[in-house]
Amino acid sequence: MEYEEAKRLAAAGSDSQRRALAARNDIRPEILYFLGEDKSVDVRRVIAGNEATPRKADLLLARDADQSVRELLAQKIARLAPQLSLEVRVQIRDLTIEVLETLARDEATKVRRIVAEALKDLTAAPPHIIQELARDLEIKVAGPVLQYSPILTDDDLMEIIGSGPILGALTAIAKRRSIGDRLADAIVSAAVEVPEETLTITNLLSNRSAQIREETLDRILEKAPAIAEWQEPLVKRPILPMNAVKRLAEFVLSSLFDLLTSRPDLDKSTAKAVAKAVKKRLAAEAKQKEAAADPAPPPPGDEAAMTDAIAAGKREHVMVALGRDAKLDAMVVKKIITSMSAKAVTALAWKAKLTMRQALQLQLKIAGIPPHQVLNPRGGTDYPLTEREMEWQLELFTG
Repeated sequence: MEYEEAKRLAAAGSDSQRRALAARNDIRPEILYFLGEDKSVDVRRVIAGNEATPRKADLLLARDADQSVRELLAQKIARLAPQLSLEVRVQIRDLTIEVLETLARDEATKVRRIVAEALKDLTAAPPHIIQELARDLEIKVAGPVLQYSPILTDDDLMEIIGSGPILGALTAIAKRRSIGDRLADAIVSAAVEVPEETLTITNLLSNRSAQIREETLDRILEKAPAIAEWQEPLVKRPILPMNAVKRLAEFVLSSLFDLLTSRPDLDKSTAKAVAKAVKKRLAAEAKQKEAAADPAPPPPGDEAAMTDAIAAGKREHVMVALGRDAKLDAMVVKKIITSMSAKAVTALAWKAKLTMRQALQLQLKIAGIPPHQVLNPRGGTDYPLTEREMEWQLELFTG
């Protein structure tokens, strides 16, 4: 097309003529730039998607009032981003980076997400844009960069972890390839005590490239008995200290016994200890099934019978025994058990002279309290509340 004809159509052509002109890649850049300010949003959309559009026009379109124009521009720049490091013209490269900067700060999440997806795994992505996207307040934007970007160092990621990141950020970081033990420590420290971050630990354990120190693994193992989602990835970890394997044998779901006992890294001593623990667990489960058919509540002072009744979920029988041993009315016991209060249920167990380990299972099996809300033993065996606190909890129900 002749220059003068293109110039005339750009200035005075119909909407359809200007759209057709905007789609061409054989006209002068100044014509495309002129169309980048066209009154018709349809024309500007076409210009935004045209790879022949000059970068100065792209920069103009990056601030367009219409979101769909900016989305189409982001999609085009995303296609061109992998070629950024090959661009020999400094002015074009700088303008492209400026367009990316503008789009990375766009008010529309979708626009920023397109940029994040485009840059997430590029080794030549502009570092300052990656840093900004990694700290975005929308996980749809920050997530891909946190999980994949090779630009982010362990120090960058640890700084983000320490800043109190948005929900989902820790999970994205936990999925990265080749996580070192220092970064794994930081992830666990930030997530292991937070119920909303349970998935983060699951993903870290499932990440075979993550290096997790034995001390860090111990922190996870302390919580794992009450969090079933962590147990299978723990059993499947490619390398585990033998002490960790022995601890797992004490609490993992019975469906994981075969996986645990068939680990190729077990030494003879550990294999023997695991087999013994599994045998004991299976015998206990068989006893629980047998006890489930027993219609009588656990006898007074029979710790094993009470433990079995709780494990079997024999709610009515356990409540009868609790009322008898705590010397509380049956209605009071029922109110406490159905209150969903971990403190009240723990206080009831104390009053009935149960061990704290029994109290933990009482919360889970009988009271139905979610694992992330239960009161755990202090030091592994002790009640975490003072006697006065527990008396006060009971007084709330007894008046």
